[in-house]
Amino acid sequence: MDALRTMVVGVELGGFAHAATRLHRSPSAVSMQLRKLEAQAGQRLFERRGRGLALTDAGLVLLQYARRVLALNDELGNALGAADTRAAIRLGIPQDFADVMLQDLLIRYAASRPHAQLEIKAGRNFELAADVACGKLDVAVAFSVAPTLGAQRIATVPAVWLGCASMLPSAGASPTVPLAVFDGPCLFRDMAIDALSRAGIGWRLMMTTPSLASLWCGMQAGLGVTVRTALAVPERLSVLAGGPALGPVDIVVHRASRCSEDAHALGDLLQASIRKHYAAQPR
Repeated sequence: MDALRTMVVGVELGGFAHAATRLHRSPSAVSMQLRKLEAQAGQRLFERRGRGLALTDAGLVLLQYARRVLALNDELGNALGAADTRAAIRLGIPQDFADVMLQDLLIRYAASRPHAQLEIKAGRNFELAADVACGKLDVAVAFSVAPTLGAQRIATVPAVWLGCASMLPSAGASPTVPLAVFDGPCLFRDMAIDALSRAGIGWRLMMTTPSLASLWCGMQAGLGVTVRTALAVPERLSVLAGGPALGPVDIVVHRASRCSEDAHALGDLLQASIRKHYAAQPR
């Protein structure tokens, strides 16, 4: 069954390298399964075409039966109460969104797709678009400051200074601004440094971290200021006025080139959740 599923997924995704990623197997394990199928069939099922593999006539026959066999196998598993064997839908989301809307998103998705499996990566913004492009994620939401090929813009929101007002001197003042930011690469870290540099204000890194929770802790402890959106600002922090000008930030959704119906449904619900959230926020 595993070898047949690898064959079917590879054909549906347009390549067996994609099948290896989707099924969480190594390329060598996939190659071994394909060789096993050919050995059991007693004839060639695949032929080299360019950099990939194409099905022979015998392979096309096997593909039709493989789909029927797998459908019957999955039906049997469901009837016996086994776990759903469909590939999990893989969602990437920045930590900012995970803290404020992930729970509501998952409740609504589970109600509409009760049998879908999910894998959630609440990670760094800069990784998410690349993970969709290389097949590690099906859908991802991310921040962007420039048009992104293949991404759909959902909203444009202002970036803001967060922290204690006393830590943000005006242009020409002698004190330097202490920054608490993500370690690089980070879109918001770059925005903060560029804005301060253009305004002629000195700065120093007081704290760097890969964790949003750690960033909030450091700022609440008075270590520095930061740049984010005004999404889910902790109670002890506030949006600072009078700082160097910051540009807007786009919120975009990335979808894999080959998405299942369940993945597209999750992407649509994600877009609706973000629009609903920002429509309720004051400008």
